[in-house]
Amino acid sequence: MSTSPKNRPTTRPEIELDPNLTSLLNGFVYYIRVEKGMAENSVESYRRDVLDYLGWNGLPIEKHQAEQVGKYLAELVGAGLVNTSVARKRVALKQFFGFLADNGKDLKVDFDQIPKIRLSQHLPDFLDVETMLAFLDELPRETVLQRRNRAMLELLYCTGLRVSELLGLTTHDLNFGESVILVRGKGSKQRFVPFVDSVSDILKDYLGQTRPALLKLSQTDNLFLNNRGGKLTRMGFWKILRQAALEAGLKQEITPHTFRHSFATHLLEGGVNLRIVQVLLGHSSLNTTQIYTHVDTRYLLETHRMYHPRA
Repeated sequence: MSTSPKNRPTTRPEIELDPNLTSLLNGFVYYIRVEKGMAENSVESYRRDVLDYLGWNGLPIEKHQAEQVGKYLAELVGAGLVNTSVARKRVALKQFFGFLADNGKDLKVDFDQIPKIRLSQHLPDFLDVETMLAFLDELPRETVLQRRNRAMLELLYCTGLRVSELLGLTTHDLNFGESVILVRGKGSKQRFVPFVDSVSDILKDYLGQTRPALLKLSQTDNLFLNNRGGKLTRMGFWKILRQAALEAGLKQEITPHTFRHSFATHLLEGGVNLRIVQVLLGHSSLNTTQIYTHVDTRYLLETHRMYHPRA
């Protein structure tokens, strides 16, 4: 399975700004991290978005104009950057210039003059029920690492967690008595997500047998550990998932979000109310969850064509 360039983790040198711009950017980062309580991954994305723009523009902040921001975003679209990423950059810049204006900067950046980025509707990638269950059922479980991997993937599909939420779990977040797990989502928001009995048995085995073997002499309450007893990273999880998909012979490329999309899609196909799915996914707005109604509609159309006597 190949990894597309847009999904392949990369490192690049940090852009150097003059001290004044650096100070403004640091103030903005403090604002969204501490005062707005934005999740750390989002903080870093916004920081990088603003940094890239400031490095591209190169002018003192007072000389920035809406026309320049619009030209920058248009160049990104022209270079082939997906619209969702460009839209996020526009939001980050709007937040940044709004922060500066609120703190007394005399600016000429009116975002009403900057066209919004049109987002193309696309269906989320997911596996059908049979493919997902076959993939999970065939996961090897002979070694310690294989049993850990199975526990992670089973829990990911059972709960629809984001990968950052999965890797942020601690042993204290599991409540076997109520069969729920405490999840810390975006913006430090918390929610409870249930898990089923079959996954409960897998987790109990992981905690009783597998995790102690990984923990060794380390001391941490992180739920999922690497082979050195430390916290598993996002990169480490990507490698695990990629290898599991290769070994299973999956033709469809899957990502951690494939599990989340599959979770939501399968619940909707089973008749679960959209608002329940919203709560389980941790979406603050129902609009974010609405994309799954397109998947649900497609399922209904396929079922109708398959079973209606006139089809």
